[in-house]
This record gives sequence, structure tokens and C-alpha cells, in this order.
Amino acid sequence: MNGKSRGTREKTTSGAKATTGDKTTTGAKAAAKPRFKNVTWPKIKPDDIIDLVAPGFGPTPKEIRGAVKFLRAWGLNPRVPVDLLGPDILCSNSDEKRFQLLRKALFAKDSKAIWCLRGGYGANRLLPYLQRLKPPASNKVLIGYSDVTTVHLFLNQQWGWNTIHGPLLDRFGAGAGRSKDKKELKQCLFGERDFLQFTELRPLNQKAQASGIVRGRLTGGNLTTWTSAIGTAWAGKPQGKILFFEDIGEQGRKVDRMLVQLEQSGGFKGLKALIFGEFVGGAQPNGRYVWPDVLRRFADEAPFPVFDHFPAGHGQSQRPVPFGPMAVLKKGKRPELTVKVGSQG
Repeated sequence: MNGKSRGTREKTTSGAKATTGDKTTTGAKAAAKPRFKNVTWPKIKPDDIIDLVAPGFGPTPKEIRGAVKFLRAWGLNPRVPVDLLGPDILCSNSDEKRFQLLRKALFAKDSKAIWCLRGGYGANRLLPYLQRLKPPASNKVLIGYSDVTTVHLFLNQQWGWNTIHGPLLDRFGAGAGRSKDKKELKQCLFGERDFLQFTELRPLNQKAQASGIVRGRLTGGNLTTWTSAIGTAWAGKPQGKILFFEDIGEQGRKVDRMLVQLEQSGGFKGLKALIFGEFVGGAQPNGRYVWPDVLRRFADEAPFPVFDHFPAGHGQSQRPVPFGPMAVLKKGKRPELTVKVGSQG
């Protein structure tokens, strides 16, 4: 991972200020105001710098090497901070260091994308720091899922940036993932696709089966992470949106608890439609899976269209899902979702 043109190991600074030219402020009054005009990101070109970050759990050195090799094969220039990994109880580094590295990636003028190495847990601990930042003059795309849902929420709602819910680099670096998902994501990033179409959906209630068109911006991500933001300044805003949820390792009662909490806290108020992606694991002690029945009961009681079989989440199917751009959802017996990619041009 040496050399200036491939696999750059950057030098980062410690302390309260980063060297990226961003300005920070203190106090609740300095929080960035939400921007409702969604900002497109510049298309990626060969040899562009891609900043690798780990806002939650830490990757292993082997996973980092695999990620660098994967991006080099795409003709890109991955940049890994030399101090990416450090001591912490749970995460890849301390809260302050993880924030400094994420901030530097967000404000770096020479990079075109930020790609997360791992999910896990920990990004929510960075939100108070991020809230003090003013958005940079130029934007870029963020790629990741799972715990990265927290960062998507912040960038989509606070800065108005379009992002991509997509595979983490530890997965691609290990050689996992479907080749068609990798191809589709690369096409999105390099500006070779303007729209994505999802025809795998299945209607779960009568409102979804009825013919019609639903339009709204697509958002969502990991159900557990999204629900954990309830009651905070960064809680998801469902009004006029199409919401997508996925999760891993959650038993039926826990899935039901989160959906009920969202409903009772107004987390579905004004929602246009809800789409369930892949739910992985979560078996009861007797080996039975109850969460499919939970999702069906939820759909029966929901006052909006509900679908499942969305090919995204922690399973084998991990198609890129653009967050922020407008989407068109065709209801009926053969539903179809069409989403703008979110890049410029």
C-alpha cells in the first residue's frame, strides 16, 4: 500500500483541527441546518482517489489489503489513513480519531468518494461531532450499509447529499459478493448508469397490490440503526419518502418491537411506501423464524403500501441502492421500483 498513485497511505493529523480546510463550530446553535435540495455527486474516473474509512468496527489488516487490491483492480487509487486503527473498547479507533478521519475524508478536495470498510457499531457516537460541521463547498458519494445507515441519515438529511447504500469493502476485498452486484455498482459510480430498476419486489398488502404509482425520495437502511435514532436530532424523516429496511440477527419479537416503536413515535407519518430488504438470521431457540410472520402482520395493519423481496441487505443479494434521488414505485401484482442513481450529468 505504498506509492503515490496506488493504495496511498496518507498522513493524518491529531488534535482538534483537521488539515482539510473545514470549519467547525461549537454549541447547539451552530448545528448545520438541513438542506432539502439534494446534491448530486461527481462521477468517478480512473485513477481517482477513494478515501477508505471505518466509522464503526475496525477491519483486519488482511481486510484492508483486500479492499485496496479490489479498488486497484477497478483502476482507482484507494487511500488508507496510517492511523485508521487504534485502541478502543468497541470500534476501530477512539471517537475523536474516527471523527477526524471521517471529517478529513468528507472535506478532502482531491478524493471523489468515501467507501466504508466495515459496519458493526459506532457511527452514532460521531453524530454530535458531525453536527458541528458546516458542509464543504463540494460533495462526494458515500458507500456503505449496516451501521453506516447513521452516516447516510446525516448526509441525506443534514447536508442534502445523495449517497449509495451498498456493499462494504471488507466484503468485496475478501472476494465475496455477486459479480453482477459489483458490476452494477461500478457502473453507477463511473456514470455508466442513470437509473436502476428493481423488479424483484413482492406486494405484501392490498395497498401494494392495487395499481398505481408512488413517487418519493428513497431512504432507509438497517432497521436497528434507523430505530436507534428515534428521539435524537438525527431521527429519520419519513414524510413523502419511500422507506427501505433490512437487518441481520434479529428475532421476530425484536423486529416487531422496532416496528411498533417506529409506528408509535410517528416514524411512519406521511410515508409513501415501505420496502423490506433481506432479513438474515434471527432464528428462535427452537430454530423457527418468526420475523416473516411479523412482517406480514405489519403489512396487513399498515396504512401504506408494503413490499418485500428487495435485493439488498446483509444477504447474498447486495445491489446498490441510491439514497436521496427521486424514485418511482409502480404498484400492482408485478411491482417495479425505478431510482435515479444520484450522480451528476
